[in-house]
Amino acid sequence: MSLSDSWDVLVLGLVLGSLYAVIAIGYTLVYGVLQLLNFAHSEVFMAGGFGGVIALTIVEPAADPSGMQSAVYVLLGICAGAILGGTIAFGLEKAAYRPLRRRNAPRLVFLITAIGASFFLYNLAGKLFGRYPIAMPTMYENKTVFTVFGTRVSITQLIIVGAALVMLAAVDLIVNRTKLGSGIRAVAQDPEVASLMGVDIDKVVSRTFVLGGLLGGVAGFLFGTNLQVEYTMGFLPGITAFAAAVLGGIGNVRGAVLGGLLLGVVEAFTVEIWSDAWRYVGAFAVLVLVLMFRPTGLLGERVGRTA
Repeated sequence: MSLSDSWDVLVLGLVLGSLYAVIAIGYTLVYGVLQLLNFAHSEVFMAGGFGGVIALTIVEPAADPSGMQSAVYVLLGICAGAILGGTIAFGLEKAAYRPLRRRNAPRLVFLITAIGASFFLYNLAGKLFGRYPIAMPTMYENKTVFTVFGTRVSITQLIIVGAALVMLAAVDLIVNRTKLGSGIRAVAQDPEVASLMGVDIDKVVSRTFVLGGLLGGVAGFLFGTNLQVEYTMGFLPGITAFAAAVLGGIGNVRGAVLGGLLLGVVEAFTVEIWSDAWRYVGAFAVLVLVLMFRPTGLLGERVGRTA
């Protein structure tokens, strides 16, 4: 593999890693406030892809759109993916998880419910949209924007990375600089004390789910702009993003970003060096290797360390 090929693979890895990072934040936010592994999040991601397809199919993008029209189409797809993803996440929390919290159900029941919700959404999408992939309506000509070290960066790659950076920065700002973020951090630290101090636990949890759903929905739309949209699209990216959250330190937002980028790059180089059949082997090998020496992840607290 030449140096120029290495740069090509690195760019592909960073694009893929950006998507993993955005999805991983949804997992890590919910785990932070509920200690819950929300495996239905991969289907929220899938729903975002279909949201974008539906919105763009309704407006019927022009055959040769101008730059302004293309920007409107992309923003429309992002908004549609975010709205559908956020709505489904809100519904899941309201209908599935909140009743369990009020009954103080065991963690195993939460996990089984999450898996059941995932299968329900998966099969519902298959019934509603069919079993075959759907191409995202063309929003722009996917030409090269600029070249870095001989590597061509396309419009789609630029949109994915740019949108991911904006979302990651927005989440970091929300978590660390807003009232909602203070509530999220308080509930994650100690729900009982947070409740005694006047924090509305239900509201914080619900908004956390919505925030994660917005991110997952947008990621689903962005994923669909590069590939096709289908009801099975959430499983492998969802599992890999969950692995990224664990790798970075589950419950740590910046850890999720680091884990996502790292696994994206490792996956891209694995495919280039070996073959597509080995796509997920390298990424999960890195996960196992890191957890052997640091069980709490790269940015997680060491085992036994007190808060």
